[in-house]
Amino acid sequence: MAGAAGLGSLSGCAAVPQPAPAGAAQRRGGVYSHGATGGGLKDTLDPHFPVTNPDICRVFNLYEPLLRWNNSYEVEPAVAESVETTDAITWTVRLREGVEFHNGKTVTPEDVLHTLATVTDPNNTSPGGVPIAAVLDLANSRARDARTIELRLKTPYAIFDQLIAEYTVGIIPTDFDLAKPVGTGPFKADRFVPGQLSHFLRHDNYWERPAFVDELFVYNFADDAAKVNALLAGQVQSVDNLPTYLAHTIGNQGATALVAEAGAWVPFTMRVDVAPFSDVRVRQALRLIVDRQQMIDQALNGYGSIANDLYAPFDPGYAHDLPQRTRDIDQAKSLLRQAGQSDLQVELVTSSGVGAGAVESANLFVEQAREAGVSVRLNRADPNTFYGEQYLSWPFAQDFWNTRNYLPQVSSSSLPSSPYNETHFNDPEFIDIVTRAGQEVDDNRRYELQRQAQEIEWNRGGFIIWGFRNQVDAYSNLTTGLKPHRYMPCDAFGFKNVSFVQEA
Repeated sequence: MAGAAGLGSLSGCAAVPQPAPAGAAQRRGGVYSHGATGGGLKDTLDPHFPVTNPDICRVFNLYEPLLRWNNSYEVEPAVAESVETTDAITWTVRLREGVEFHNGKTVTPEDVLHTLATVTDPNNTSPGGVPIAAVLDLANSRARDARTIELRLKTPYAIFDQLIAEYTVGIIPTDFDLAKPVGTGPFKADRFVPGQLSHFLRHDNYWERPAFVDELFVYNFADDAAKVNALLAGQVQSVDNLPTYLAHTIGNQGATALVAEAGAWVPFTMRVDVAPFSDVRVRQALRLIVDRQQMIDQALNGYGSIANDLYAPFDPGYAHDLPQRTRDIDQAKSLLRQAGQSDLQVELVTSSGVGAGAVESANLFVEQAREAGVSVRLNRADPNTFYGEQYLSWPFAQDFWNTRNYLPQVSSSSLPSSPYNETHFNDPEFIDIVTRAGQEVDDNRRYELQRQAQEIEWNRGGFIIWGFRNQVDAYSNLTTGLKPHRYMPCDAFGFKNVSFVQEA
């Protein structure tokens, strides 16, 4: 592990510590360290362009959006105390009083408008800004008073509040400088070594409640064994994406697994614009090859649920009525014959940097495909390579996605304008339907449009979504405060909530 300064320790304990009892007293002070999965030399402190788990972890602790997702995956106030609309065209944002940036400056409407201009910059649109740019009429949006912003949209968009609740839309000051990044989050930046570590200090004027710990380190880990060993040795106090096979045993070694039901998924991604995946029959055949239950049982060690090549299971408009796709080797072979691909050979690119279940499910797919006469060559790339220049260009690969509702996920992954369109999906009928769905203010009519869009993806999309993985993380029994979160690992990287256990 890179660096040792500031690391906590379990050493010196006479016995393996037991989990803190419910309601254990929390104490202030100390240096807390987290082991984050993946990362690389392209790591960033940029609030609006995170890619890997360490990037996302940093964003959650340095910056905050106007709204946020709570542990149950419901939108709640953050920097804004309210965001309201009556017609889905005009949205009124009321800022929370006295929210301070790390440099002591109070957040103003001008900062919010500057942030929205930054993320929707047509020359450098951020991932979170792409769907916002499609609907926001920034030129006709304005500050109404010292704490109120009126945001005008080009067209009705009923779930605009969900777009501005994404962690990729963190509020920044008008004079933001990435060399000295300033946000409103519970920690402020102190030291950053890309590919290795980040060091943060507590933001004592944080609006909600200052963090318990004085300092936070985030360390990158490309290797699961090294990550877990660091936890058990007391070098870090938590890790995200614990290998699921350890969830039952880690409790005997001074740590506790943190398990959350989530809508997270680790898809196989097929580029629909590149042969052989440009043939829908090949895509359907590969979906029929997958033994989904075996993936859940072995790749996730049971910590997950079967998926149906659709995402966003917590969305009220999720298409539960589409028939569950099951393994059918005979039908897969028939489709491959029709496509002239009876002896199909493909390369599948995976990486440990994708997180829990990725490499394991890739290995299983190689074996499952062999039964259908498909030869899969596995390319296990290191995280720097996987998320390097070829990221989003691999013909057949994997990736990770955390919980999102349907339309925000579409905006992120399934449109030509999406920042992470790994499958290069570009379906005119689909685009028309999701555009109309976003404009529909009647919930039931919007859900019906979503259902039509999901059926298109189910039939001719580029994802193989075999399961939803529970989020499995772990923390030291010498700490307390982390809770299960449906959205992101480790209580949405909520290290503002953690502390070392108060000694009796």
